[in-house]
Amino acid sequence: MIKIKKYAAIDIGSNAMRLLIANIVEQEGKEPQFNKSSLVRVPIRLGQDAFTVGEISEENIERMCDAMKAFNLLMKVHKVERYMAFATSAMREAYNGKEVVAIIKKKADIKIEIIDGKKEAAIIASTDLHHLLKTDQAYLFVDVGGGSTEFTLFSNGKMINSRSFKAGTVRLLNDMVCDVVWDEIEKWIKINTHEYDEVTLIGSGGNINKLFKMSGKLQEKPLSYIYMNSQYAFLNSLSYEQRISELGLNPDRADVIIPATRIYLNAMKWSGARNIYVPKIGLSDGIVKAMYYNKI
Repeated sequence: MIKIKKYAAIDIGSNAMRLLIANIVEQEGKEPQFNKSSLVRVPIRLGQDAFTVGEISEENIERMCDAMKAFNLLMKVHKVERYMAFATSAMREAYNGKEVVAIIKKKADIKIEIIDGKKEAAIIASTDLHHLLKTDQAYLFVDVGGGSTEFTLFSNGKMINSRSFKAGTVRLLNDMVCDVVWDEIEKWIKINTHEYDEVTLIGSGGNINKLFKMSGKLQEKPLSYIYMNSQYAFLNSLSYEQRISELGLNPDRADVIIPATRIYLNAMKWSGARNIYVPKIGLSDGIVKAMYYNKI
């Protein structure tokens, strides 16, 4: 007997907003299966407002309300039985973040929770990583967002340490990540990984997923440091317009992909990792699983 549950997750990031609708297939004696039914991504760059002016603009509040109304209708059509909506870095830092949450609840009837970096990292880490984590190895999980980057160290299949830094792609584009932050990241990675002979990176986020797709590799295969380095040089050699017209990148991906690649490269360099694995996971996947297992 198969039972299917429909859950949805809304991820309100600094570069875009996503709605993931998932089918959870339950079968007696088997692990539940999480299958993506629909994923909608809306390019509303809240970080541009939050990190430069300190508040979400009227225009973007309007766009968010429209997007949330659409998300609500989509959930209704899909007959979603449970959802959760989380906002990260940009909404955390905008001084009108709570006000925006209230407006969206009133106009679109969607309840949003603003979460901190630690909770964000924990939710993402609660995704299906166990099939990737070999118990005798150390892994540095790196999730690059628009406003922050979350680093989580795993060893022997267990989480050892986790930290969130205010170094995200939208911040980097606006030249808002000072050398002190880079030094802190370098220090944290080196201190936490130095006792391991070998560390492998696991990358999460829209940019690394795009880089992986562009590589044409099979899902289980990693990207090497050499490949990442050459891609970084290649992307830098093209203009913003060329990255859109020649590589087919979305306009809101064509600029942030470069600073994102820089973060992954630095994480590889400082941890001594030669490879980065890219499972298709993110905050929205984590929300669905955490809801199902009653972790949030």
